[in-house]
Amino acid sequence: MFKFDTEQKIFEIGGVKIGGQPGQLPTVMVGSIFYHGDKVLTNEEEGTFDKDRTEEILRTEAEISEKTGNPRIVDVCGAWPQAIVKFIDFAAEKIDGPFLVDGTTAAVRVAAAKHVEEIGLSDRVVFNSISPEVKPEELESIKDAKIRASILLTYNSRNMTIAGKLSTLRDSPERKGLINLAAEAGIEKMLVDTTVLDIPDPGPVSKACYMVKKEFGLPSGAGVHNAVDRWVARKKQDPLTYRINNAIAHVAPIIMGANFLLYGPARRAPEIYPACALADAYVSYSMRQEFGMRPLTNNHPVFKIFL
Repeated sequence: MFKFDTEQKIFEIGGVKIGGQPGQLPTVMVGSIFYHGDKVLTNEEEGTFDKDRTEEILRTEAEISEKTGNPRIVDVCGAWPQAIVKFIDFAAEKIDGPFLVDGTTAAVRVAAAKHVEEIGLSDRVVFNSISPEVKPEELESIKDAKIRASILLTYNSRNMTIAGKLSTLRDSPERKGLINLAAEAGIEKMLVDTTVLDIPDPGPVSKACYMVKKEFGLPSGAGVHNAVDRWVARKKQDPLTYRINNAIAHVAPIIMGANFLLYGPARRAPEIYPACALADAYVSYSMRQEFGMRPLTNNHPVFKIFL
């Protein structure tokens, strides 16, 4: 394994710690609820859904999180302002830890930010996300809501390479970088999403996770499930082959130092957590042998996965 020379930031959000050197903290798992097409939804625009089924999904994820030692942050999605407010209220009541507010449009994200400030949940929220295309009203809403944590999405439509992703974080003559944009909005806890854009992207985004930590020391990760879900040929695979391929795609960033993974629908937790926990255990054991570096928590997968 490897140890970064750059100081590695560790942030605590709603009781969950994220970041650090490889092996210090387990990968934080981010599963989504209320996304477009989620079968729990009965009316996506109005924000009505099957509460019992959603509770069951969240309960199952909480159980597997406890079993493996991988913390979770729930990704609360929404496509309509009036709907995401209801989804946030439900998530805030049913989970103890942090959650993402993840709107499909700027208007939805602004509504979400305003709502979490009104109900006093700003400290538990991660804004998803600040990208190079962020609207001024979004940055203002983040600042007004006193939200302190956000994902920085390194989307670069002009240069989709690793270098292009990293360039979005830095200032340039043409624009402010994401780090300074976020800081001006009051964001103190920055989580860098290295942006999956294509089917083979788990390779490049894994290297980008490494490069983000090497240069900036910030927690990094990616929505690897986006690459797998776009892989049309996966539908020809038998279920076991698909699950193995999905696990490999999610493990790749962990081996390169990633701190969080957006793994798609929260209902997939039983499929994804064990593979990621095993990768965490391997990384941790390697770091202890080579650098004498022990995990910062006794709840790390290295202490749980082999029992």
